[in-house]
Amino acid sequence: MSTAERGFAAEVRDAVTPRAVALVVGVFVLQLGFIVSYIGAFHAPDLNRLPVAVAAPPQAAEQMARRLDGLPGRPVDARPVRGEQEARRLLLRREVSAAVVVDPRGTTDTLLVASAAGPAAAEAAASLAERVESARGRDVRVVDVRPPDPRDARGLSSFYLTIGWMVGGYLAASILGLSAGARAANPRRTLIRLCALALYAVASGAAGAWIAGPLLGALDGHFPALWGIGTLTVFAAAAFTVALQALFGLVGIGVAILLFVVLGNPSAGGAYPASLLPAFWRVIGDWLPTGASVTLVRNTVYFAGHGTARAWWVLAGYAAAGTVIALAAAAARTRRDRTD
Repeated sequence: MSTAERGFAAEVRDAVTPRAVALVVGVFVLQLGFIVSYIGAFHAPDLNRLPVAVAAPPQAAEQMARRLDGLPGRPVDARPVRGEQEARRLLLRREVSAAVVVDPRGTTDTLLVASAAGPAAAEAAASLAERVESARGRDVRVVDVRPPDPRDARGLSSFYLTIGWMVGGYLAASILGLSAGARAANPRRTLIRLCALALYAVASGAAGAWIAGPLLGALDGHFPALWGIGTLTVFAAAAFTVALQALFGLVGIGVAILLFVVLGNPSAGGAYPASLLPAFWRVIGDWLPTGASVTLVRNTVYFAGHGTARAWWVLAGYAAAGTVIALAAAAARTRRDRTD
């Protein structure tokens, strides 16, 4: 039958199937989610309970901590410490994000920051300290005890390295799924797919660590550690994407993008750390693989691996959960097919 005989309406039905419409609607929803998530996270950064140490004589430290805790909007969560040495130790161990060292004999106090953990938080803390000290008739001197490497502009290389690893992980899993069917036919085939992705993760981790370190010098001197972090990051993203495809088919790719890109990127602590984000993004960031990987890379390179225990568990959890769910879904499908 010719095109003219079938009619224009029939051609439209063939060209735009209900399945295609449903997929386009899903893309539209993801698109809007992307816009809402990024603008919602970044449109009005503001300090919220930034952990700050206060080093001063005991009575003065308690008073200063209470004054900081009582600021409108609770921008600071202050804790008194015994002296500047302890304040520096807590700052470098990532137990606090800034430290105020009060000079009882002078009129100038010192704010200690570590901008390698994120310049935005250091700048916000410095701005707040200047306002608070000015109101008390005192001056403030800002000391950056751990700045980022000069070749790591604004300390963002950790974030961009992680984004590259995450994109590689879920795209590799998605492509495997699209080329052979999103839902693997049986557990053996699923295991083969996961093993292939594990090899891909090893190669991706090494390549990313080499580019960020020896090649460009942005995160140099930590190649073995970054290789391990990259391997786990890529495999966690890939395995969890395989699991989502096993559960939801093609829609699982969209769910992976929702988790890893729409929600994961703005909450990861790249442009703004958690203390500057709205509540929703502040809560979810540490529990998504993107945020966990950024923490691992940044704290490994600049802070001797301090404050990374939860991040390791989060990435390992996604990798393990993705593997188990994918294999279990494939086994359940095989049993169902045999029953049918």
